[in-house]
Amino acid sequence: MVDANLGRQMQGAVADPALGPVTRQVSGRAAPAAVPSGPERGQLLAAAVAELPVLDASGRQVPFGALFRERRAVVVFVRHFLCYICKEYVEDLAKIPKSFLQEADVTLIVIGQSSYHHIEPFCKLTGYSHEIYVDPEREIYKKLGMKRGEEIASSGDPAQQGGTLILGPGNNIHFIHRDKNRLDHKPINSVLQLVGVQHVDFTSRPSVIHV
Repeated sequence: MVDANLGRQMQGAVADPALGPVTRQVSGRAAPAAVPSGPERGQLLAAAVAELPVLDASGRQVPFGALFRERRAVVVFVRHFLCYICKEYVEDLAKIPKSFLQEADVTLIVIGQSSYHHIEPFCKLTGYSHEIYVDPEREIYKKLGMKRGEEIASSGDPAQQGGTLILGPGNNIHFIHRDKNRLDHKPINSVLQLVGVQHVDFTSRPSVIHV
């Protein structure tokens, strides 16, 4: 089964113990987020990129631009679903309450570069329940200038590095961060602050019951 197969492959993608949970978010309040800057801020996403398809969990094609045509969206591109660090990062994204996003009128979207068959088992593995799609040919990754990394995607080809964008409504680009390497994910609370989403506590510490 695909589910079991992905789980076995993830078990083989062991993180370096010396690094610890490298993508875990800082438990304290995030430092004030920098105002989005750079030549792409305030520009429009090229129509040709917005028209490129992504696939949902059933394999249905959806134009990339349709994901944020009528709304603001934080779009997180991950390297691939077999990347242990990406898995940890998505596990943290999964902890963002949907009510926080709804209050700020923003949606969260993850895009991977695997087969759509891997979406459901990856969500089960990470606990992620927000929107998720795949760009198996990595055309959008390439058009957005995300560089090729050293990791190998499920297709056997070098995977593209990931990144984070704030887009919409329409093809408006409000923020873009391209990962320089596998450890360069943008801190989640810094991104959420830019779209007015309240701070998320990622510590997941159990409640202390006094008796």
